[in-house]
Amino acid sequence: MTFAVLSIGSNLGDRQAHLQSVVDELGGAARAVSPVYETDAWGGVEQEPFLNAVVLAENPALDGHGWLRLAHEIEDAAQRTRTQRWGPRTLDVDIVQVRADGVEVTVADDVLTLPHPYAHQRAFVLVPWLAVEPDATLIHDGTHTDVAALLAGLDPAERAGVRHTQLALVLG
Repeated sequence: MTFAVLSIGSNLGDRQAHLQSVVDELGGAARAVSPVYETDAWGGVEQEPFLNAVVLAENPALDGHGWLRLAHEIEDAAQRTRTQRWGPRTLDVDIVQVRADGVEVTVADDVLTLPHPYAHQRAFVLVPWLAVEPDATLIHDGTHTDVAALLAGLDPAERAGVRHTQLALVLG
C-alpha cells in the first residue's frame, strides 16, 4: 500500500472548488483532508493569495511516479497551465511525501524528487499537514525530522502568513 501526502493550492477562479476537485478525483483513496488555509503567494511572483490544504491518500497501485501522473491529470482537468514558474494557477497538486509499507520513499530523477525538495521551507505545506498528521516526519538532510520541528524553524512571519479559513473540503 502506498500512502501519499499531497499539498494542494489554488489562486485562480473558484479556488475552493479547485481544491475540492482533488478530493473528489481521489474518491475513496482520500483518507483525510486538512482545514483550508489562505496564504500569500510563495516564490516572488506578484499574484493573488492561495487557498491551500493537505490531503492524505492511499492507493496500492501507485508508486511515486504514479502519484505524479495522477496529480498532473487532476491539474489538467482544472485547466492548469504552466507558463510561469511559481506563477498563478487554477490548481497545484504537489507530492510532498510517499510511503510504501510505512517507509518513506526517496526518488531523485529527471521528473520527480521525493520528498518534495521545498516542503521543509513552506509553512503553507507544513501547517495543514500537521493539522491532519500531528506526528508527521519528513526526510530532511538525510534524516527523519519531525514536521513540527521543521515548522518551528521557519521565520515567524512565514508561519503567521498561513491563515486559517472557515472553508472546508469534504471527503467522499
